[in-house]
Amino acid sequence: MKRVSLLFGIHMHQPVDNFSDSVESAVNLCYRPFFETMAKYPEFKFAVHCSGWLLERIRTKNPDIFENMRYLTKQGSIEWLSAGYYEPVLSAIPSPDRIAQIKKLNRYIKKYFKVSPRGLWLTERVWESALVPDLAECGIDYAVVDDYHFLSSGFEASQMNGYYTTEESAKEIGLFPISKALRYALPFYDVQNAIASVLSSASDEDSAAVVFDDAEKFGLWPKTHTWVYEKHWLKEFVEAVLADDRILSQHYGTYMKKNRSLGIAYLNNTSYFEMGEWSLKSTQAQALEELKQSVGEHYFNDVGISFIKGGIWKNFFIKYKESNYLHKRMLYFSKQREALGKNALESLYKLQTNDVYWHGIFGGIYLPNLRDNAYRYLLELERSCAKKEVSIELLDIDKDGYDELKVVTKNLSMVFSSKFGGQMMEFGALDVLFNWQNTLMRQKEIYHEKLLRLKESGESLDEDTGIDTIHSEKALTDDKLKAELIYDWHPKYSFIDHFCRDELTLESFKNMAFTDIADFANRPFSFHKNKNSFSRTGGIYLDWCYETNLKKEYRFKDNSFSLDLKCSSEYKEKLFYAQEFNLHFAHPHRVTFNGKTLQKGLKEYNCDELVMVDDFTKKVLRLKIDRKCNIFGYILNTVSKSEKGFDKTAQEVSFVLTLPFSSKLNLKVELELSDV
Repeated sequence: MKRVSLLFGIHMHQPVDNFSDSVESAVNLCYRPFFETMAKYPEFKFAVHCSGWLLERIRTKNPDIFENMRYLTKQGSIEWLSAGYYEPVLSAIPSPDRIAQIKKLNRYIKKYFKVSPRGLWLTERVWESALVPDLAECGIDYAVVDDYHFLSSGFEASQMNGYYTTEESAKEIGLFPISKALRYALPFYDVQNAIASVLSSASDEDSAAVVFDDAEKFGLWPKTHTWVYEKHWLKEFVEAVLADDRILSQHYGTYMKKNRSLGIAYLNNTSYFEMGEWSLKSTQAQALEELKQSVGEHYFNDVGISFIKGGIWKNFFIKYKESNYLHKRMLYFSKQREALGKNALESLYKLQTNDVYWHGIFGGIYLPNLRDNAYRYLLELERSCAKKEVSIELLDIDKDGYDELKVVTKNLSMVFSSKFGGQMMEFGALDVLFNWQNTLMRQKEIYHEKLLRLKESGESLDEDTGIDTIHSEKALTDDKLKAELIYDWHPKYSFIDHFCRDELTLESFKNMAFTDIADFANRPFSFHKNKNSFSRTGGIYLDWCYETNLKKEYRFKDNSFSLDLKCSSEYKEKLFYAQEFNLHFAHPHRVTFNGKTLQKGLKEYNCDELVMVDDFTKKVLRLKIDRKCNIFGYILNTVSKSEKGFDKTAQEVSFVLTLPFSSKLNLKVELELSDV
């Protein structure tokens, strides 16, 4: 009789400092009932990875769960796996940081569970062979990746029932391929079919059925709490495994000691297939989908998977400028890690948490609270290094070939882009640790096509055989969301310069129905004479290209800065100049602008001041203009995909000041920050 070793593992993670109600929901619907159930079956062997922040949060807030974890560890049931303490994508952070983060979690597990992890959960299964030496240095013997990693590297599907050895720079570790079939079966198939899926891995006497997946599937995903606990799926599955002589629940480390490697493996730089799709821009993702359909389902699943694939995880830094900028700001401080104090190092490690840097079926970078948290850690780092005098640097932070102007005053952290019009791309306060320039450019996503067509997607499994996975949940759409699908042609920074033939209105600005006849909004400026001055010789394009010169000079104080703008053009007739601002607020619907909220938009005529009162930070942002102008503003929404379907997320407030222009313009604008 062939016997299969079931290598069963769960991965637990919440974004660092996630909303407390979100964490509590995961605790009550998933983590608590899971370990309460498993505590009844200590003879069942399984593996656990939990990110360090979540593990500490459970220890302090939910000691009952933590005690069940300790009990199961002491009984020999749980095998602990390590990773980066704050759950970074390891290949996206420098080697010293990933070693430090893994060892930090190792120490935590050793302290509270009296065991030393020998295995590693690879965050989002993002694999690069350069990780191997660092993992070996941290005492890691093996890691878990997807079977897709092997299949896309030329391995046969029949060769996925054990582990392989890989090496880099004469250091080696084992690699276990997680079965996609089992990931989609557990816990979504009924117990009988789930057991059959496990047994299907038994091709020979030493076969392993490898499954390691999100714990949140066991209670937090839609419909799973009722299915897994109220209808007793987990209880019945564990009992069925223990009662079946054909299945042996086993630890990964134990299996590795008892069985030989299946051979040497060198894997592509990859993650799971869906991640490769998500990292592509919408046009590329659409082309990939059409290619898959043209070659046919059979060929794609059998042979073509080795050749047809999406991008790599780091493509998210190309797809989303905001992700790249935040990542490179992190690297800026990582290079200075030897000079950082203990608290600053913790801020650096928190800033490396993966969730904010990408977007797939979950919110990721589209979630404002994740970006707020990331900028809080970044501003903690800035504050730890701040000097009493104003600090000004010119450096290419985001590696786009153009220098940025980085300015830190006693209380403000600011960055201005030379690639994009001398515009402000960061505006953070060191006292409240909040960045009002934490904005996001609206761009097309491939799933917007489904919304535009107003179709339902996905198919349900038969109720008698299980429940839907999150990938097959129907995404109900809304006609009203279609109106929000507006895409930006420049980043949503501030101090953006537009020139128009017709005067802007709130409606034309909101719907991007105005025509910019100049080339300043998304074009490079040069540094002019001193560090804090930008200039460009561009044009106003009508019947002819009329040479136009624009100079922007910034001056900085502890809690304010000003812009002196000078423009001259060969064109002498009347036009309109508009300066666009995009500012992020935690609660944009509650912020007041000259005493008004923006539920229906803002229209201010003959105005020389805009006073913004932010209830979240208890700060006043006062924009002063040295002449009368019209100001229009609205709350900008972005449509993104989540596990619940389509979400309309209020990202920021977008407003514009507009005034007549004819040949010459001298304008002074000041932005001042003060307490409410």
